[in-house]
Amino acid sequence: MSPGLSHQRPDLRTLEGDGGALGIVLVIGVGVEGRGDHGVVVSRQGSQPSEDPRTLVVQQRAYVVHPLTLPADTDEGGSRIRQVTSTAQAISPDSGTHWTEPGAWLVAPGVHRIPLPLPMDGLRAVNVYVVEADDGLTLIDGGWAIEVARTLLETSLHGIGFDVRDIRRFLVTHVHRDHYTQAVTIRREFGSHVSLGLGDKATLDLIHAGAQGGQDPHVEMFVAAGAADIARQWEDFTRNHTADLSLWDYPDEWLEGDSTLTVGDRTIDAVHTPGHTQGHYVFADRPSGLLFAGDHVLPTITPSIGFEPVLADQPLGDFMASLTKVRGLPDLMLLPAHGPVAPSAHARIDELLAHHETRLGLCVAVLDGNASSSAFDIAGALPWTRHEHALKDLDVFNAALATLETRAHLELLVARGTLTRGHVDGVVLYSA
Repeated sequence: MSPGLSHQRPDLRTLEGDGGALGIVLVIGVGVEGRGDHGVVVSRQGSQPSEDPRTLVVQQRAYVVHPLTLPADTDEGGSRIRQVTSTAQAISPDSGTHWTEPGAWLVAPGVHRIPLPLPMDGLRAVNVYVVEADDGLTLIDGGWAIEVARTLLETSLHGIGFDVRDIRRFLVTHVHRDHYTQAVTIRREFGSHVSLGLGDKATLDLIHAGAQGGQDPHVEMFVAAGAADIARQWEDFTRNHTADLSLWDYPDEWLEGDSTLTVGDRTIDAVHTPGHTQGHYVFADRPSGLLFAGDHVLPTITPSIGFEPVLADQPLGDFMASLTKVRGLPDLMLLPAHGPVAPSAHARIDELLAHHETRLGLCVAVLDGNASSSAFDIAGALPWTRHEHALKDLDVFNAALATLETRAHLELLVARGTLTRGHVDGVVLYSA
């Protein structure tokens, strides 16, 4: 931790001023004076982030101001920002630039965000979070075990005075490759300790069993969902694909239920949040006001639901219950795995819950007055992504995600008693 800075909760706000001293303000500490690493970048409209931050004490608090290109409805004189939401979808207030921009970006005292690349993936990058302690570093998630991500992790750590060898522990939010696999490879080299949710053990077991041959379980799911063409393409793709088990070793520790972890002088709550995967965890540093949210709460997109090789009975029901559970925590700064840092986890949780209730309603509307239909048929009648694409316009992978997510919505509606379901020739059909 830097001298003079406490673990007090960070705060995001808009800086107002005359003559264009503008930006998103990240309050990170108290009583900081003079120049230093934690300070203020002041810019006028349209300027780029400064490479020489200045420290400014305002009411005994140190403000970090990251300049933004202002939206069109900003006052002509540039004296305030009326809305930041649309810009914040791409710009992260810790870096003052697009959230995928490489670097180690300070989000709170002793905590940095490092975006690592995801080539060939529409998500573009995954954020790993570096938490400093006297005995070394703890990383929330590890990234994907590919050369470009490893190189950037090393470079970013060097930029803040550390090395990969300083990583003592990984707290992995869930088992997906962009979160888990690089933690496994670094552990093999340097002995880092890896923790993962017990609910994801079934997925690892299946990966290990699949390496000995056998059909991918998703194929059967697609057939039951009425997506025979997707099932054939998926089977063709996976038939000759064998997982590299060196990337999928088991963790050192299984996290089970909710627990309290000690990371240096921090007390962090490990909160089980099944939904995106059955073993998903978020990590809440309440004293510092931080929520390391993994893929559970994402600021600009919704995480996939129901796409697991070993399915839960009610993946969407689990997800929405987990959102409600996290909503019961204090409102913390949202530190997501994909996308920019956001000031309020509560605000985004409310949006996600409303979104899924809307999607549930759309599923019912599609079936209302119509014949029994499969999950694939119903997915074909729904709009997808913020651009409202038709299912037929999506690539195979995203059409597969859409089909299984629709299935998750339909199964929740059955559990609520809104819909019924039956089976015809191995396909599940839903009725209103």
